[in-house]
Amino acid sequence: MTTLPVFLVDTLPTGGPAVLDGPEGRHAATVRRLRPGEQLVLSDGNGGMARCAVTATERDLVRLDVTESWTESAARPRVVLAQALVKGERGELAVELATEAGVDEVLPWRASRCVAKWDDGPRGDKALARWRGTAREAAKQARRAWCPEVAEPVTTRQLADRIGRCAGALVLHESAEHGLAGLDLPADGDLLIVVGPEGGITDAELDQLTAAGAVAVRLGATVLRASTAAAVALGALGVLTPRWSDKCG
Repeated sequence: MTTLPVFLVDTLPTGGPAVLDGPEGRHAATVRRLRPGEQLVLSDGNGGMARCAVTATERDLVRLDVTESWTESAARPRVVLAQALVKGERGELAVELATEAGVDEVLPWRASRCVAKWDDGPRGDKALARWRGTAREAAKQARRAWCPEVAEPVTTRQLADRIGRCAGALVLHESAEHGLAGLDLPADGDLLIVVGPEGGITDAELDQLTAAGAVAVRLGATVLRASTAAAVALGALGVLTPRWSDKCG
């Protein structure tokens, strides 16, 4: 049985007749070519979902009848990814993979060795918009009820401050002596994971982050790329915390 396509909306319809318009409606009508009698799912990106039947289509919109609405709870613990800025498409790949793996929030991190700088102004705004668009599309592709927020870029000092407010924090680092399996991971609250740039996290950055309460950890015997490390960590955390067991029963 084919899984129903998901479309993101700002506000879910409360029931009965509804209209999906704008870019999502255009995509449903002209790209997906949905026809009367077919079904789709609307998501508000904050846990709200609605199953709908298509009743009519026009060039830029789809008319719907809401048949079922429900709310999905957020995963526990909530995983926040501090992703160092990565140049070009690899940064967007990191966001895409992390979103598909279930990340709840992304903090673009201006680490010392980042090649990409994201200076304040139009160029930085455009790069941030690409990350946000990537997260949105990946959430739809993964049929997620929750769309991760991509926040404004943070400095190392701001990242350290955020670590101090989290239930736990992990820095993925090749020199770490500990793996994930041996750690006492939180079952609730925010769990922050830090992924450095391709050039690596500096000793000063590592000292600052661990002084704020983060623990340096290693993912196996190999060194992962900045664009894939978060997705691998999220998979491990799905097993080692209640994140997957809560969803799978």
